Amino acid sequence: MSLLSLFSNSQPNNPNVLLQGPDAFLNDYLARDYVSNPRFDGLEKVTVDCEADSLDDLVADLAEASLFAAQKLVLIKNPIFLTGKMPAKYKKQADQLQAIFDHVDQIDDIVVIVASYEKLDRRKKLTKSVEKGLNTVKTAVKSYESGKFMQALIAAEGYRIDRPALDLLLERSDQVVDAALGNYNKLKAISNSKTISKELVDRNVDMSLAQNVFAILEAALAHNYQEASDRLQAQLREGTYPVQLVAVFISQVEFLTCVKVLSQRRRSESEIVKELGAHPYRVKTALRTRIGVKQLERMLGRLIDLDYKYKNGTYRDAKVLEVFILSC
Repeated sequence: MSLLSLFSNSQPNNPNVLLQGPDAFLNDYLARDYVSNPRFDGLEKVTVDCEADSLDDLVADLAEASLFAAQKLVLIKNPIFLTGKMPAKYKKQADQLQAIFDHVDQIDDIVVIVASYEKLDRRKKLTKSVEKGLNTVKTAVKSYESGKFMQALIAAEGYRIDRPALDLLLERSDQVVDAALGNYNKLKAISNSKTISKELVDRNVDMSLAQNVFAILEAALAHNYQEASDRLQAQLREGTYPVQLVAVFISQVEFLTCVKVLSQRRRSESEIVKELGAHPYRVKTALRTRIGVKQLERMLGRLIDLDYKYKNGTYRDAKVLEVFILSC
């Protein structure tokens, strides 16, 4: 089963595909899966990167279909001709591409376009022709949908993962799809079976910087100061600078504050997830944290002051940051 079936397809039976979404890693993963489909075995594979190769090459590759019998698959990356970034000097090539995509259904070749952009310029006639002539697949995955998406993708590839293992994988990937996908690929490569277990994830996927910082914060708020200090020192030994840690602390405290404020306003857990665009596990963890909004606001003020003084050179070593941690 093609992984494209995990998304909405405008023309599911059309072999010509436009992948559009902001995540380049995910789009490349989907494109590789689609191109490797056995139905395309025997076709010559041609890749044109519009940011590195000449648009004349792309026009030539697409126009060759009417001259030669051999069918090929043309993979187009970074299609700047679908964005507002297309320089005016390429008007000739744009007109040629317009003529090609107006009749793309008559081309013998298979065309796959990977458009890793937040959005396309839909004011352009060329963009409208491409979307009309190709199976348009919108690949954006919202943060709160990342768990459901990863579970579906893993199942589509014939692997099994239970909920605790999936939660840990997402947690250690900061609920970011491309990070989770990269870690999942690593786990596939070292797994002896088609099952991704929690133990396999725990042994082979390290905690992220954000997760380590949250663990420090949790330990400090629970008054487990030795654990908080040990975790902080371990992070510093790995080469993380104090100013980097402060920035992540600020992000974590801001998130906790938002969750707590929304909870006080009687928002449900699912409403908070959607309003913040966050992963449900992260919101659930934040709601469990026993700390009030006033204390979080004071912490945030102190962290902003630390950030300013680290950046202007007033503070240089980690001792001031450790004092902050031990006074939470």
